Amino acid sequence: MSQRPGYSDPINHAFAFAAKHHDRQVRKGTKLPYLTHPANVAVILSRYGRDDDTIVAGILHDVVEDSIRDGDTIDMLEQRIGEKFGSGVLRTVLGVAYRRVDDDGVELSSDDRKLDYLDRLGIASDESRWVCAADNVHTANSVLWDLRRTADANSVWSRLSGGQAGTVRWYRSVVDRLDETGFREPIVEELRAVVAALESQPSAEVPASVSGTAYRRST
Repeated sequence: MSQRPGYSDPINHAFAFAAKHHDRQVRKGTKLPYLTHPANVAVILSRYGRDDDTIVAGILHDVVEDSIRDGDTIDMLEQRIGEKFGSGVLRTVLGVAYRRVDDDGVELSSDDRKLDYLDRLGIASDESRWVCAADNVHTANSVLWDLRRTADANSVWSRLSGGQAGTVRWYRSVVDRLDETGFREPIVEELRAVVAALESQPSAEVPASVSGTAYRRST
């Protein structure tokens, strides 16, 4: 792991861009500004000595996902993100961004988007896998920290779309998929440890609607 004296101009530019995009968003079930998530992803990637482009991709990953959800095309994303931060940054994010439609233009259900995400990790670049791992390290840790701060575990699990079982299952599936791809970077061990800690939590009686991810955003 490495330390840097401060963030570079491209990284600071990405923070400013993300701050404007996430201005009215908060972390789901909390009052925290949503920008705290990409900021933590950047810290994690920086801690592992990733280059500026990968850190910028980590900061912008939810900006791109929001844009895809809102119907932006690849050309629109290239104009909005690629021209500002580089096509390589955009490719890195797209490698691990949830898609609305598949390659044939068929709209994906919520569960299908997750399966598609896991499937595409197999062809994603290592830079994309770093972003995936850092994103999940922070969101999984956020769940774990909240569980450790409260005596009422249900108050945490109930605000996650997958409930306890679906959320834990999702994080385990990400770790397993990264293993399958041959991605052997130390951040995977950090994620594995967090997932194991979540798996060791006592069972809570919270129904799961879908096998969802945790702590996304609301406006």
